[in-house]
Amino acid sequence: MNVGFALVLLWSLPITSVLAELPQPQNLTLLTLNTQYVLTWDWDQTTTGNAVNFTVEYIANVKMKMKKEDWSRVCERTTHTRCDFTGSNLSYIGMYVLRVRASADGVNSHWVCIDFCPDKNASLGPPSRVELAPAGNQLNVTISDPVTISDPETSTQGSMKEHVLSLYYRILYWGLSDDPQGLKPKVVDSSNNLVMLPELEAWTWYCVMIQSRYDYYNKTSVYTEPQCMQTEGDTPYGQIFLYFLVSMMVCFLLVLLPSYTFFRFYRVFKNTFYPSIQLPAHIQEYLCDSSPGSDMPRLLTAESEAELCCDKLTICPEVLLLEMHVPFPLTAPPSELEQDSGRHIRQGSRDSGIHSTEGGSAQQGRSGGEPIRTDQEVDSWQTLAQVKMGRDFIMKVQYF
Repeated sequence: MNVGFALVLLWSLPITSVLAELPQPQNLTLLTLNTQYVLTWDWDQTTTGNAVNFTVEYIANVKMKMKKEDWSRVCERTTHTRCDFTGSNLSYIGMYVLRVRASADGVNSHWVCIDFCPDKNASLGPPSRVELAPAGNQLNVTISDPVTISDPETSTQGSMKEHVLSLYYRILYWGLSDDPQGLKPKVVDSSNNLVMLPELEAWTWYCVMIQSRYDYYNKTSVYTEPQCMQTEGDTPYGQIFLYFLVSMMVCFLLVLLPSYTFFRFYRVFKNTFYPSIQLPAHIQEYLCDSSPGSDMPRLLTAESEAELCCDKLTICPEVLLLEMHVPFPLTAPPSELEQDSGRHIRQGSRDSGIHSTEGGSAQQGRSGGEPIRTDQEVDSWQTLAQVKMGRDFIMKVQYF
């Protein structure tokens, strides 16, 4: 009976151990760029409900062939599904075996291995920096090598040419005027870090893209972003004239215009506060203080303001002048002596207002056949003279 129980127990032990094993990590992949190496894998969390951790190790192929199981551990009991080999100082031309396993509750899965050679499997990066500089009607292209990181903690950088001696660059360039989309670029291959592009036109924009290449393992990088630069050359006369006009305009705006503005402001200020033409004396006596030696404007008092604003104005009606026309008798015109007498009477009427008719009557009586003026005609002449004198007097009064 005891023997049968022991046999059953021994037969069930292998089945229990198989059921207790963990599945292996799947899809081991290396993410590389120059000398940066990261190992990643897939893990199905539904296979176990417990927390799982992973262990990652590597060894050189040379040691495996020598039967020296001297594995170097990089990540131990990590819960991430990735492990960084960048700081492991792997030789770029060396060949290694990397392995990873899962562990949970003291149970380990089988190791999963992958071969890795950086020189063959690591991706090549583009130039770290590209600079363009015009040199006459040509362009100088300065290329910085792809960088390597030997220690992520200190960020120590180096050049990929230290690991890949046959590294070179492919340069694509095209003119924006002829090929804006860069569909037919020109190609130049060079291992130098300073390249001068040939067959360029003066005063033309060119764009450049560069790629790193390694032909031994047919490795190429992505191209850099296009960079554009205009070439130079002999300056056209039209451009020189344009520069001259622009410089003249700038000189005018920065020098002449402020000077002219200051001069005009000075003239306005001087003419306003210090005029060259002074006011007449009879006007200044009303605007300035009457005290001796004072040029300050005086304030108008209430009385003076009333005098200025309330001057008396007399409106006189228009005088209608009546003119009397005395008809002459239908007789012969007066003689020369009578005309002289009439003028004498009118002249005397303007001066003294006294009319004399004696001389006129005697002269008319002595004229022979000429008629003698009556007293009524003399009175009419006197009345007309008085009206004219009154009109002259009113006009003089209105003028003053």
